[in-house]
Amino acid sequence: MSPVIPIHADIGCAQAPVLVERGQREVFCGLTGIIWLHRKMQDAFFLVVGSRTCAHLIQSAAGVMIFAEPRFATAILDERDLAGLADAHDELDRVVQRLLQRRPDIRLLFLVGSCPSEVIKLDLSRAAARLSHRFMPQVRVLNYSGSGIETTFTQGEDACLAALVPVLPASTQQHEPELLIVGTLADVVEEQLGRLFKAMGVDRFAFFPPRGSDALPAVGPQTRFLLAQPFLGNTAHALESRGAMRVASPFPLGAEGSAAWLHAAGGALGLRAETVEQAIAPARRRAEQALAAHRTLLAGKRVFFFPDSQLEVPLARFLARELGMLLTEVGSPYLHRQHLAEELAWLPAGTRLSEGQDVERQLDRCRAAAPDMVVCGLGLANPLEAEGVTTKWSIELVFTPIQGFEQAGDLAGLFSRPLTRRKLLAA
Repeated sequence: MSPVIPIHADIGCAQAPVLVERGQREVFCGLTGIIWLHRKMQDAFFLVVGSRTCAHLIQSAAGVMIFAEPRFATAILDERDLAGLADAHDELDRVVQRLLQRRPDIRLLFLVGSCPSEVIKLDLSRAAARLSHRFMPQVRVLNYSGSGIETTFTQGEDACLAALVPVLPASTQQHEPELLIVGTLADVVEEQLGRLFKAMGVDRFAFFPPRGSDALPAVGPQTRFLLAQPFLGNTAHALESRGAMRVASPFPLGAEGSAAWLHAAGGALGLRAETVEQAIAPARRRAEQALAAHRTLLAGKRVFFFPDSQLEVPLARFLARELGMLLTEVGSPYLHRQHLAEELAWLPAGTRLSEGQDVERQLDRCRAAAPDMVVCGLGLANPLEAEGVTTKWSIELVFTPIQGFEQAGDLAGLFSRPLTRRKLLAA
């Protein structure tokens, strides 16, 4: 049985200086989050109020939907709307009415702001309140911003979940704490984690967001919430304002991270460490065995992270500690030191950390470091590949189920395959 590794094994990069850059950025906007959110919340619909460019972006990111009608669309702002020649609120009301007549299965409708709607100061919060009053109780209408003016693409999920928190029912639980897992996870990952929680003896737990709007979890002072994603700062703040308490933990990536995450949950609920370890030991062993083959290929390889998703710090910790990779730079759009405290403590001391981006300067540092692999967005991947650099698309790490023990080998494979491909092409 693997030993229980304390979260604060050393201080790592907990007090490390961070290079802060505020220059040109290469990121997708928050509208991209709709792609995984609409698959998760199965009676929700995401109506983007934006331009044709917004519509093309979402459709391109989602791929071609042949066998199922997607649960997202774009209410396109045309020249008349942008010039103020038409009442955008009246137009939006008509679009929503037609949508709900056509799709009676919708129970939760999100009006999603974009760069164009924000530029013309379209008040979608007022529109959502008006439409919700009109269509309740059949349909609840909420709004959030997916604009890319100041945000990166994963913050779309954060904004969406933060908008949902105020409508969560109040918990009636007075004594025993209950667990809330926060962050969009693939259904298969939820089921695997649910089985582990039950094996640990945890009966009162829920996932947020739920699969349906009729299963919104209750929240209150007895709620202990565990973040499954590192980019949910606003959602965490909203939950804390409802009285819930965050459970400090690394994120559930790899065998070590998943074990620490589950131990943190057990500790918050008063479970003994031995009870938790006994419940998770078989899955943890499988994860460690799955990682062994990938470690042979990846150990000693140098990796450079461009800022994109806010997953960079947990991923860097996983690659360094569990696969033996060397970190040349770990960049992230935003470093939430409180939520990443346990991850930073586990990074190798001396790791170069950067927050934000000045893309030209970071490209210079990347070329000087000559890493074996670069993790970056799509906008940088092809140019770097043309220079002979092996890359991994950071967006793939968001779209792919990577959390938990059973996905540890798959996560490692996302990094080993590009190196294997490069080797085969060079042969």
